[in-house]
Amino acid sequence: MSGFTKLTDSHGVVHYLSMVRRMQLTAEPIVKSYRGSIVKFEADNAFARFENPANAIRATIALNLALDSANLLTPDELDIYISAGIDHGKCLFPHPHDFFGNPVNRASKLGEDIGKPGQILVTKNAMEMVPDNLEIKANPVSVEFGGKKEQGFSVQFK
Repeated sequence: MSGFTKLTDSHGVVHYLSMVRRMQLTAEPIVKSYRGSIVKFEADNAFARFENPANAIRATIALNLALDSANLLTPDELDIYISAGIDHGKCLFPHPHDFFGNPVNRASKLGEDIGKPGQILVTKNAMEMVPDNLEIKANPVSVEFGGKKEQGFSVQFK
């Protein structure tokens, strides 16, 4: 979720926690509908795994659109915005509600550190696995991991 510090400073942590819970209740069924599963919710982050990057992208688009629709019905101070990062690769799953690995770190960096509200950032590795026939539109962007610049993609959906 975007805007934690600003909203917590102006409205308090309880206000923001209520928004976190609304995000969680919105995200879980959308993730499941795209054949994904929530690995964990941690603070204002949702960590999910999918069968493939295309499903992750489609679920994240759906989540953004669902939140945009809900935001039409709420005052500005209750509006929820997210940024998302998507990568693909091997991970360790020590138990069902946690995972570790370079793809988790890279996706977290994209969604939490680099992405702006409403933005879906995808690594080149993950984007290369998306079939052309899905016609997911994405613009190339430069991203940095560990001091090394790489090409990534920003998904266009609005």
